[in-house]
Amino acid sequence: MKTFEDIHAKDQLGRTPLSWAAQLGPLKTVKIIIEAKANIEAKDQFGRTPLSQAAQLGQLETVKLLIEAKADMEVKDQLGRTP
Repeated sequence: MKTFEDIHAKDQLGRTPLSWAAQLGPLKTVKIIIEAKANIEAKDQFGRTPLSQAAQLGQLETVKLLIEAKADMEVKDQLGRTP
């Protein structure tokens, strides 16, 4: 990220820097992006949030961090799946 404004940028699939960090880590990066006021509920083109992406990939520490940051645990993706 060049600036904190870039935390809201989306790629061609609608993924944000927080989406990528939630999937790939490290946890420190996820924390920095959350503290920079990223939208923790941002959805990609499939309706997945950073929490659902982290849960899907087994990133348990990231899941805990996102839940502590008040990420919605009941949000559904396009297939009706929750995190």
